[in-house]
Amino acid sequence: MANPATITAGPNIVPLPLPRKLPPPPGTPPIKTQKRGATILPNFVGLRFAVHNGKTYQDVLITEDMVGRKLGEYVPTRKRFTYKQSKNK
Repeated sequence: MANPATITAGPNIVPLPLPRKLPPPPGTPPIKTQKRGATILPNFVGLRFAVHNGKTYQDVLITEDMVGRKLGEYVPTRKRFTYKQSKNK
């Protein structure tokens, strides 16, 4: 069951600077944002966003399957742990 507070609040729609021509011409730099909680809208499909992960910006190409979700879901904030074997001397 959904939390009643989230139902009344609605989606978190953040105003982002969108290009005037859709789709943007190739070679256009991605839209930089630190707003990981922004909801992906249908007019974002085909655009590239550079989403901040806390350290750097990572590119995300928006597809139709991503509509309704958050930008931050597609950029991990933590590195995966890798075990480094030591050399036997």
